[in-house]
Amino acid sequence: MSKQTDQQARVGGGSPMDAFPDEPARRSWPRAVAIVAAVLVVVAAAYVGALWAWGDTVPRGTTVAGVAIGGLSSQEAEERLTADLGPATQDPIPVAVGERRTTVDPATAGLELDVPATVDGLTGFSLAPSRLWQHLAGVGEADAVTRVDEDALGRAVEDLDVSLGTAPVDATLGFVDGQPSATPAAAGTELDAEAAREVLSEQWLTAARPVELPSRPVEPTVTDDDVQRALTGLARPLVDAPVAVSVAGQLAELPVDVLAATATFVVTEDGDLELEMDGEALSEAVLARTTNLLTPATDASFAFEGGVPVIVPGVAGSSIDPQALAEGVIAAGTGRDEDRTVEVELVQVDPAQSTAALEQLGVTTKVSEFSTPVTSDADRTHNLVVGASKVNGTLIRPGEVFSLTDTLAPITPAGGYREAGVVVNGVLTDGVGGGLSQMGTTVYNAGFFAGLEDVEHRPHSYWFSRYPEGREATIYEGVLDVKIGNNTPYGVLLQSWVADGRLWVAAWSTPHWEVQHSTSGRSEVVQPTTVYSTAPDCIAQAAGNPGFRVTVTRRLLLQGEVQSEESDTWRYQPQNAVVCGPAPGTEPAPAPTPPPG
Repeated sequence: MSKQTDQQARVGGGSPMDAFPDEPARRSWPRAVAIVAAVLVVVAAAYVGALWAWGDTVPRGTTVAGVAIGGLSSQEAEERLTADLGPATQDPIPVAVGERRTTVDPATAGLELDVPATVDGLTGFSLAPSRLWQHLAGVGEADAVTRVDEDALGRAVEDLDVSLGTAPVDATLGFVDGQPSATPAAAGTELDAEAAREVLSEQWLTAARPVELPSRPVEPTVTDDDVQRALTGLARPLVDAPVAVSVAGQLAELPVDVLAATATFVVTEDGDLELEMDGEALSEAVLARTTNLLTPATDASFAFEGGVPVIVPGVAGSSIDPQALAEGVIAAGTGRDEDRTVEVELVQVDPAQSTAALEQLGVTTKVSEFSTPVTSDADRTHNLVVGASKVNGTLIRPGEVFSLTDTLAPITPAGGYREAGVVVNGVLTDGVGGGLSQMGTTVYNAGFFAGLEDVEHRPHSYWFSRYPEGREATIYEGVLDVKIGNNTPYGVLLQSWVADGRLWVAAWSTPHWEVQHSTSGRSEVVQPTTVYSTAPDCIAQAAGNPGFRVTVTRRLLLQGEVQSEESDTWRYQPQNAVVCGPAPGTEPAPAPTPPPG
């Protein structure tokens, strides 16, 4: 077979591609790959190079809170944001809820613009395609990065709720001029705290002023429907007609104006309106329309029998139960029964001070007694008798302070007192209640020897021989007082009387203190002299006792142990003789010559 025939045979018997040589085709693949790779390298280099070149540049068209920073470097962008937004980040932010307005301080609310973080989010090298697109197409408005102190922002929102929120107004129901009167309800508003925090933290720089904060309605507790139900079911029936109260065989009719004046509507926990009546006021209205209805209770008390204290038992009385009366009036006034009469039973009222309570005070033993001689002045002695009657039976409970002038008051003729000699500014004169300072001395000494607390006392200016030196006291209503405090765990009952030419005061209790006392000798003695007085109310007197200094000491012991020691030093003035008139050798001033008529 010829070569040509052989080739034709091979062609006719195989693939048509067998006619092309193999070697050139195999050499073309590496060239193609190289070309593609080269293109990719060039593109990648251009991509990376562009992003690298733009890494420190803010994409074009970028604004932050209205400030244009596109095309600026990081440093330039930070400087511009700081300069342009600085004041806005410090100025108070106007905020509003509806028509209510206020401001919030960014610093107080914990809001701070983070300029570096804001710029960092827009610059820097990144292989993300979105970054390349930002540089090619522009960014537009970018978010400012805010550092938020969540605790401070929460407190600020709470304060804003107080300023911007409005409390709901409950519907009310009452009575005016004896007739029901209602007022409508109104919804309130409160901040939506979470939404308000979000708005402030995200929009404090960009939102239109004032920044409208999200809120929600707050419904009132008492609605108009609630009032309407109470009006129909309670208020109108109550004042439709009088209510009669039957008690202890007497009938008291309560007119409509009394019912309306003593009625109120209160809100229950469920938000319902409940009718309440003032039981005390209703009781007074019933008493005013009845006769001798109640018997007052008599407290247990102390009395002296045979000079010894005894307890006079208290006596129970009767009263109206205010709560039962109020409930009965409501039932009769708002019920469906046409008979608007309520039956009320009197209740027993125990004495406020019981026999048992007085027994617990331990008033069993005379713990001190003191007396001072009275003078021959009948009016003065009368005043002491009156004063003793007021002191007698006075109970000083543990911890209480007894005031002598309060007990004797009023020291006036209406109080039973007469004019007698008193010492005023060191001068003997007459005054209502003269001699009551002797009551001060006697009470003071009774308290002194009972170990009671010396709260207040002051000796006389002069020493009177009927009183112990340094251990006496004077009184002057509104200025000087004798006050003794009960520093024992027991009650102290004072007993006072005038007998056998003496004023007596005793203290009854349970023995508690052991009392030791001493009186110093006199020192700095000054003899009296003679003084002259031309005062219209001058009262002549003879020279009396000298002046001197003296100290009285008292120690209080419990079970032999000294608990306290106190010393009082007093300086008496000499009791000078008083002569009414000018001093010898002096002439009274001549009367002025009358002007010519």
